[in-house]
Amino acid sequence: MKAARFHEVGGPEVLRIEDVPQPVPGAGQVRVRVAASAFNAADNGMRAGFLPIPVVLPHVPGYDVSGTVDALGPDATGLAVGDAVFGFLPMELDGGAAEFVVAPASVLTAAPTSIPLPDAAALPSVALTAWQALFDDGGLQAGQRVLVVGAGGVVGKYAVQLAKRAGVHVVATASPRSIDAVRAAGADEVVDHTATDLLAAVEDQVDVLLNLAPIEPDQFVALVGLVRDGGVVVSTTAWIAAPDDASRGVRSVTVFVLSNRDRLAEFATLVDQGALTVEVTRRIPLTALPELHAEASEGRVSGKVIVLPA
Repeated sequence: MKAARFHEVGGPEVLRIEDVPQPVPGAGQVRVRVAASAFNAADNGMRAGFLPIPVVLPHVPGYDVSGTVDALGPDATGLAVGDAVFGFLPMELDGGAAEFVVAPASVLTAAPTSIPLPDAAALPSVALTAWQALFDDGGLQAGQRVLVVGAGGVVGKYAVQLAKRAGVHVVATASPRSIDAVRAAGADEVVDHTATDLLAAVEDQVDVLLNLAPIEPDQFVALVGLVRDGGVVVSTTAWIAAPDDASRGVRSVTVFVLSNRDRLAEFATLVDQGALTVEVTRRIPLTALPELHAEASEGRVSGKVIVLPA
């Protein structure tokens, strides 16, 4: 089968398309004929060697995947050959940038039926990040207020949709090119961060501040003043320390997303009900993945890109 692999960490040139043996599912695993994998910034970081995920080389990237169950390993339960599935694969194992991938049955669930199966690969890790940041780490509840900084990105738009659906008042920042999309996702207030002072624009304090943007540390510290006493600062930007304010009981959390099959099943239901929108901005063949990594290394990848095996 064809697979994208890197044998050493380094620049985009270390990622190669190779012929490799078809994987065999072990105990508790299934083999999936890949419909698509999704590219994430972490794939670029793992290949470059600056994201400390302990992978075994050579490594196949692409931890978000959708496809069809092709074979069952011993003691694999809950799935059957022919099932259309999607999931967030363990990041330290080989991913879905290949024609086939083996994965624990416990991380896969039935894919949404209202969208093309390849598009389901765009959903898992980013939607899980948004949910865990808002509700598991932030403790957000109906009737509260959240400020989403960087809402124009992929995670941000899921965060806006999920928060609004939960009965939360959503204040979001966006650039001019994404303001309409953020508003369409359900934001109650949208602040153009390129033209407006956010500290002046947000009139009422929020219960949760969710930062998804690479802002300057001193700017991040200043934003904590927008959080009410006892509130929470949540960040996905692990390279920037999330600030808090112990004097006011404001705590901080950095999100490290975890796989959650049951939550993914809920997302699939929401997609099929029309209550959650899956966004795919580009679809590329597996052979173009090294070029995509080169674009990402130069900061030229935006939106959600999925990788088709053929």
